[in-house]
Amino acid sequence: MSNKFFIPCKEANHVCDKTQYKEATLWEKIKLNIHLLYCRACRKYTKNNAKLTKLVTKKPIPLDATSKESLQAAFEKELAKHQQ
Repeated sequence: MSNKFFIPCKEANHVCDKTQYKEATLWEKIKLNIHLLYCRACRKYTKNNAKLTKLVTKKPIPLDATSKESLQAAFEKELAKHQQ
């Protein structure tokens, strides 16, 4: 098997995230599944990511306007850090 089938953990986690939002390509999913065969840490990440997504989409979280604004500001701050 050549190296084009093997991806590092960081890329596997990114593909896992993309898969959750139905943005991953078939090829990315194949490489992710190969990676998950031999990487326990990424299998755990994938499992936890799926649990979190299920919890967040299952029940709405009621927030008051102030809490929503605070959460939005914190999100935008973190997003800006990762886009640099």
